[in-house]
Amino acid sequence: MATLSDGSLASAGRDEGFFQGAAIVMALVLVAGFSVQLAMSRSSFSAPPLVHAHAVVFMGWVAIYLLQNTFVATGRVAVHRRLGWIATIWVPMMLALGCAVTIALVRRGEVPVFFRPLHFLVFDPVTLLAFAGLTTAAILMRSQTDWHRRLHFCAMALLLGPGFGRLLPMPLLIPWAFEATFAACLIFPLAGMWADKRRAGRVHPAWRWGVGATVGALLLTELITYSPAGAAIYNAISAGSPGAAVAPLAFPALPGGAPLAGRGAAG
Repeated sequence: MATLSDGSLASAGRDEGFFQGAAIVMALVLVAGFSVQLAMSRSSFSAPPLVHAHAVVFMGWVAIYLLQNTFVATGRVAVHRRLGWIATIWVPMMLALGCAVTIALVRRGEVPVFFRPLHFLVFDPVTLLAFAGLTTAAILMRSQTDWHRRLHFCAMALLLGPGFGRLLPMPLLIPWAFEATFAACLIFPLAGMWADKRRAGRVHPAWRWGVGATVGALLLTELITYSPAGAAIYNAISAGSPGAAVAPLAFPALPGGAPLAGRGAAG
């Protein structure tokens, strides 16, 4: 985002409104999702310190992404560049804390009821790795603004799952709740492709890489989850914990209700 390339899709000023507006909407999806759950007393501030650290770091990235787009839109490119270097140290923290929280929930046997425990264990790290890959590519291509901002955009869209998961009627989407959140995340890069086509008459190839990485993460998640390797990973991580007594591919029971059936419910 720091330097405009000569490509026709990177003309100064033409993309600013779209990218800044989309960054605001992405931030609102996440804030709204968590705020709704808090207002409905489905979440609280009594979570363990690890969860709070995870929340601070991930919402910090949302703030960074929003600020970066705002700085570019308002011509403060020097500030954008300085904040960009801070952002590079944020991704490893997100990977570490995201995986740590996922493992902690699995070991405690407290996976959300609309996810299979093994599915949950796999898709969080895989999604984060896809996010990190796209973000790293965006940083390496920072001198090519057209690629840089679109890859960052697709990476940010991958993080919207928790927001959509708190806004969508997830129990009603079982056994496809995870896939539904992934589909919702794809709305943003698809909107970017539509905006390019409408504005410039063609779709920038960066969108295809971003969408490809997103779909690839979904397929890899499904492949690992329903393979012997997935079961081995779950058994190794949950060993010696309450999570070991949970069927990896069975949906947990809704509070006060019967166990939920679905694809491969027997675990």
